[in-house]
Amino acid sequence: MTDPNNANLFAALRAAFPHDLDAIAVETDDGLYYSWRDLDRASAMIANLLDALGLAAGDRIAVQVEKSVEAMMLYLATLRAGYVFLPLNTAYREAEIEYFIGNAEPAVVVCSSANADWVAPIATAAGTRHVFTLDDDRKGTLLEVAAQCSDQHRVAQKTPDDLAAILYTSGTTGRSKGAMLTHRNLKSNAEVLKDYWGWRPGADVLIHALPIFHVHGLFVAIHGALISGSSMIWLNRFDPKRVVARLPDATVFMGVPTLYVRMLAERGLTRDACSGMRLFIAGSAPLLLETFEAWRERTGHTILERYGMSETAMLTSNPYSKVQGERRGGTVGFPLPGVQLRVRDDAGEPVPTGEIGHIQVSGPNVFAGYWRMPEKTKEEFTHDGFFKTGDVGKIDGLGYVTIVGRSKDLIISGGYNVYPAEIEGYINEMADVAESALVGVPHPDFGEVGVAIVVAKPGAALQGEAIIAALKSRLANFKIPKQCFVVPELPRNAMGKVQKAALREEHKGLFD
Repeated sequence: MTDPNNANLFAALRAAFPHDLDAIAVETDDGLYYSWRDLDRASAMIANLLDALGLAAGDRIAVQVEKSVEAMMLYLATLRAGYVFLPLNTAYREAEIEYFIGNAEPAVVVCSSANADWVAPIATAAGTRHVFTLDDDRKGTLLEVAAQCSDQHRVAQKTPDDLAAILYTSGTTGRSKGAMLTHRNLKSNAEVLKDYWGWRPGADVLIHALPIFHVHGLFVAIHGALISGSSMIWLNRFDPKRVVARLPDATVFMGVPTLYVRMLAERGLTRDACSGMRLFIAGSAPLLLETFEAWRERTGHTILERYGMSETAMLTSNPYSKVQGERRGGTVGFPLPGVQLRVRDDAGEPVPTGEIGHIQVSGPNVFAGYWRMPEKTKEEFTHDGFFKTGDVGKIDGLGYVTIVGRSKDLIISGGYNVYPAEIEGYINEMADVAESALVGVPHPDFGEVGVAIVVAKPGAALQGEAIIAALKSRLANFKIPKQCFVVPELPRNAMGKVQKAALREEHKGLFD
């Protein structure tokens, strides 16, 4: 039994488990079945393992592993035991992991066996006391040790403002910031979305084909299913053909726009295949109107597009039911219940309806601040407590929100955030590079990709291909520019600022 007065997010998720704990909770794509009792017992065993390590309240558990049901169990166990979950993109390399571990100072690091030889020394050097491995084939030292622990565990007592997770999100300065999310932040968002998206306890089946190291796959998808007692069809990796084949067995699908584009290329995507589906949700990147219309024509379903970010989880959503309104392509719908969203000009004053300005938000879902960055946190909030999202948009007369740009030069490629300043920093460190600029340009598959424009030092000879090759050894693949051009100089305005708008315009047709 769970304590109704316990603010621990896990307590809310566990309370929603169906009465029949032996019913199927998760079916994997390779034919494995996990019951609700399996989720309960396994999360208890891993939670007991964590408790046995003698960790302090608020200690961080950093996790960089491939997607698996066991990785989800580790997340649930971390919540259950009352520690702070720190997911890391599986594509991150040495330089990135060294920064994250050094900054977060986790007490425990869990990585894949394949990466243990370089992750473990980094963790040890940063003072991490415990390093475990976990692989996507149900193997690893974490499970070996947890198997010796009890499968009964009392959920840790937490307050609403206790930290539940830290998600690192890069900034225009090039250094990543850890967004601190509380149990209140995550629980409130899960409960709102359960109602707003019409989750049907015990009746819905979610196809989970997203990574679980960011908000979309880890919080929106997993929380949505668990807090409604709904089962999941679990794909460790997205395969458009396989997803389309499983649509008749499901009712809900969540994906980034790139996934919808790739599914539209499958012959099997028909109205018949989608006849049992209740809801298709898109987010993490702008959904092209062309994709929105093509999906509706092909399947008979209208994609529900929503808007959120690492610091806030979900902020807005197009309507689920016709009573709330219609789903409008090119918009992200209305602010969710409990969310206040406003648009301000550069001076912080309200803009007229339909006019473009800076989006600011407040609500129980808005994060507690940036990890160990009190000055940055203060800078990103207004005097009356609204978070400055860095996004630019507008609200029309009916209340629909449209995102029209990003004031911080963020590039969203295939649903992943790419911050130019970070990539430029790595390029500028290379021998013979004088300066560089990274801009985002349209791409038919990824929506947007980075293009690097580099200036060589006097007398030096640079090759774009060599620069890209050097980056591949240091950065996650989604951050790597798709093209790199070496030019004599970068365009600048009268104040000496690089004119990125001119560069975007020059290269916008590269991938047409």
